[in-house]
Amino acid sequence: MQFDDEQVDASELDDQRGGGGGLGRGVAFGTGGAGIIGVVIYLLVTVLGGGSGTSTSGPALSQPGGGTSGDVATRCNTSGAINTYDDCFVLKAFNEINEVWAAQFSRSGQTYTKPRLVYFSQAVRTGCGTASSQVGPFYCPPDRRVYIDLGFLAQLQKEFGAQGRYAQAYIVAHEVGHHLQTLTGTEARVRQAQQANPSQENALSVQLELQADCYAGVWSTLANTGGNVTIGEAELDQALGAAQAVGDDRIQARAGDVNPETWTHGSAQQRRDNFLTGYRGATMASCGTVPHT
Repeated sequence: MQFDDEQVDASELDDQRGGGGGLGRGVAFGTGGAGIIGVVIYLLVTVLGGGSGTSTSGPALSQPGGGTSGDVATRCNTSGAINTYDDCFVLKAFNEINEVWAAQFSRSGQTYTKPRLVYFSQAVRTGCGTASSQVGPFYCPPDRRVYIDLGFLAQLQKEFGAQGRYAQAYIVAHEVGHHLQTLTGTEARVRQAQQANPSQENALSVQLELQADCYAGVWSTLANTGGNVTIGEAELDQALGAAQAVGDDRIQARAGDVNPETWTHGSAQQRRDNFLTGYRGATMASCGTVPHT
């Protein structure tokens, strides 16, 4: 995939690699409606793929240590950096995702508030509680941040087989999709519905996750037609492969016990189909409303 330019903006980045910290508000709620007790489970199946070391298109990316956001900006704005370093590539994708959604909101007379991106290693304290790197990438609604451990993202990409650099942009687009759900009130409505009807908690979580997949598809088309990112058949195949690789059925099959009643993100086919729905529809409206019956 190719970006329209190599300019990287680190103003929305909190680089916590190599350090502790975080918000630690104690609000036990994360993406998909699970409490912090379920964070490890649902975040492992949220991961959609990563891009270093096993990419099927282009050289493997490398990952330097952390620093200040200014340090990252300086390094990432050197020639070729976004195609050399994982943190620069993911940050650039994050920039383009926010640029596209800000323009889209503006066209409809709305104001888009950007999420923040947090790089961490080993562990991080968030508005949803404390998480280790083992939980994978995630979005926390209370603090409106996307959290990514780049090293573990690459490890999961290798283990789950969701290959290609575009899979790395896709996971960021999926997590920002959860931010859209926070901005539009969808996340709050789902949380209320889950509290009112606990027996439907998993089913409602699936609705939320599939809509985030759909939003990732919408972004792909808008970014491509708007000239932000060049997305061709190879990138589309990578996104679809990533979505299928982390369907609940495929993940459970690895453990030997497939039980649809416990799904929180949807099957491989559902995830693929919802990405395509957004990709073809190219509007948030094409992704429907949540909760739905």
